[in-house]
Amino acid sequence: MQKKVLLLGGSHFQVPSVKTAKQLGYYVITCDYLPNNPGHKYADEYHNVSTTDKEAVLKLAKELKIDGIVCYASDPAAPTAAYVAEKMGFPTSPYKSVEILSNKDKFRAFLTENHFNTPLARGYAYEEINIMLAEIKDFHFPIMVKPVDSSGSKGVKKINSADELRAAVEAAIVYSKCKRFIIEECVEKYGYQIAGDGFSVNGELVFRCFANEHFDSSGINPYVPIGESWPYNMPKYIHEKLHAEIQRVLTLLNMKTQAYNFDARIDENENVYLMEIGPRNGGNLIAQVTQYATGVDMVKYTIKAAMGEDCSSLHMVEPKGYWANYMVHSQTSGIFKEVWIDNNFRKNNIVEFEMLFHPGDQIEAFMGSNGTLGTMILKFESQEEMLEKMDHMDSWVKVITE
Repeated sequence: MQKKVLLLGGSHFQVPSVKTAKQLGYYVITCDYLPNNPGHKYADEYHNVSTTDKEAVLKLAKELKIDGIVCYASDPAAPTAAYVAEKMGFPTSPYKSVEILSNKDKFRAFLTENHFNTPLARGYAYEEINIMLAEIKDFHFPIMVKPVDSSGSKGVKKINSADELRAAVEAAIVYSKCKRFIIEECVEKYGYQIAGDGFSVNGELVFRCFANEHFDSSGINPYVPIGESWPYNMPKYIHEKLHAEIQRVLTLLNMKTQAYNFDARIDENENVYLMEIGPRNGGNLIAQVTQYATGVDMVKYTIKAAMGEDCSSLHMVEPKGYWANYMVHSQTSGIFKEVWIDNNFRKNNIVEFEMLFHPGDQIEAFMGSNGTLGTMILKFESQEEMLEKMDHMDSWVKVITE
C-alpha cells in the first residue's frame, strides 16, 4: 500500500519537496492556508489548514492516516512537524528541542546556559515593554530588535538608542505569532555572515555545506539576505570550528535525523557565534545550489528521514566549483515592468532563472523574504568573480518599475 506523507506548505520554495516526495513514490498531501500556493498543484491532495496550528494539523494527520510529516524550508512550521510526529510515533527530534531552535529567545537562553559564545539577549512579551525599557541599561548599543518566531528577516531592525526602541518593538511584534520579541547586542562579523544547510543522522552532523551570506547594505531592509554563495571563503579550520559548535548543540538537544539551516558569524578573533540553527532545510533554493556544488540531494534525505527510511549513506562531500543563489528584488514598491540582465552575465553565469511576477503586477519593496520577485541559480569561474559579482549584483541585474 502506498505510504502517505503530509508536507507543511506549498510555497514556491517548497515545491522541490513536493516533487521529490512524488518521485520517491509517496502519496503526497499538502496543507496550508493559501490554496493558490504553487506546490499544491503537484500534490495528490490539498487541505486548507494552517501549518502553525499544531492541534489542527494533528487532527488532519490522524484523519488522513499519514505515515510521516515534513516541514521543508519553513521556520514557523518546524515545531508543528515535530509535535505531530512525536504524538503519532513518527521519526523526529524532540519537540522541546525543535521549539528551542525555532524561538530566538529560547535559543539564546540555551546558548548562554551552555556557555556558547552568544550576545547578551533577552526576550519579552509585548505586554512587558516597560520591563524591557527598565532593563535596557544592561545593554550596549547598537542592539537588534527581532520577533522571536518569524522567518525571512521580517521585522528585524538595528537601533542605536533607547529612543528608537518602542517603534522597533511595534514593528517587530507584527510578525510574531506568539507576540514576543527579543533584543540582543550586535555581533560585529569578521568577513561574511555564514549561511548554509546541514544534515544529521542519529544526532551526528554527517553533512554540512557553509556559504557566504550576501545583503544589500543600502537596501530598505539591509538584514534580508539577497543571496548566498558557495563555498564559504574562510580556511578549513574555521569550517571545522563551526562544525564542532553545531555538533555540540545537536548533542545537547538530543537531535536525531534531519536537516538544518545555519546562520552564524565569526568575530575578528575567530570566535564562533551561532545566530540561528533552523530545524529544517533553508529556503532561497539553498538545497538546490548545494546539490549543484556537492551532488548531495538533501531534499531526498529530508523526505526519507521523515518516513523512517535509512539515511546512513549520507556523508560529507566538499563543494566543487563556485555557485550562488540570488533573490531578484526591488527596493521600491510599484508596477513591475521588467528585469534588466547584463548579456554577458546572462550567458556566462545564470544556470536557472524563474520569475514569480509578471509585467503589470503590483510589487512591494524588499522588506523581507516574502518580497522575492524571482530566483536565480548562478555559477562562476573563480571565487574572486563570485564574490565581486554577488557584492555588486545591481551592476548585473536590475528590476525596472513604473
